[in-house]
Amino acid sequence: MHAAMQGGHLRCVLWDVKDTLLKVRGSVGVQYSKEAERWGLSLHPAEVDAAFRETHRCYSNRYPNYGVSQGLTGQDWWMGVVRHTLSQCRVNDPALLNTMATNLYQNFCNAENWEVFPDTKMALERCSSLGLKLGVVSNFDKRLEAILRSCGLLSYFSFLVTSEEAGVAKPSPAIFHQALQKCGTPADRVAHIGDHYVYDYLASRSVGIHGFLLDRDNSHKGDVPQEHRIVSLEDLPSHLQEYIV
Repeated sequence: MHAAMQGGHLRCVLWDVKDTLLKVRGSVGVQYSKEAERWGLSLHPAEVDAAFRETHRCYSNRYPNYGVSQGLTGQDWWMGVVRHTLSQCRVNDPALLNTMATNLYQNFCNAENWEVFPDTKMALERCSSLGLKLGVVSNFDKRLEAILRSCGLLSYFSFLVTSEEAGVAKPSPAIFHQALQKCGTPADRVAHIGDHYVYDYLASRSVGIHGFLLDRDNSHKGDVPQEHRIVSLEDLPSHLQEYIV
């Protein structure tokens, strides 16, 4: 048996979603520019992307985790981000900004705005076939269930924990403790996979979960022990099998 698993066999795998299982198709700038086209406006995706990055950073600092502790909802937060981003790109009509923000918030529930990585479904199927319970822990708003459903991924999971609904976000241990309650097993029988070194790998390991880092671009070779790092989700089931037998 793997030395780390002497407390018991692996029972559950927790998954990050964005940039682990799927990513925004094209870019945010492309998606926002498409919506602007519908209203006769011509925006440059690169300019929109730059405005979005700056706005997202400001809102994340001022209203962490969708502002839920400050009385906002995920929809309030995102509508604000979209309106501010587009106003930076010279869209000035308040009614039009509201309409576009509402449309974009709803559009991002649809599969056509997301690209599921080619290794995602096979990894989920193989982990399920190992008899493991699968759940999600994601810094995401409550649209996540609809997004996973539209992308054909929801049925793989027994539960979802989003930061909007949990009221806390990774890297807080509290969101992992909520997920462990849903797993119904101790941390040493749970694994977690995600693409962020701090929010996924270090944070999950800090509560005793077996964290694995998905390092698709090989940027963390020196930071993470080889046995904890994978470059494709295809490699995850074989890593997990060591914790099952």
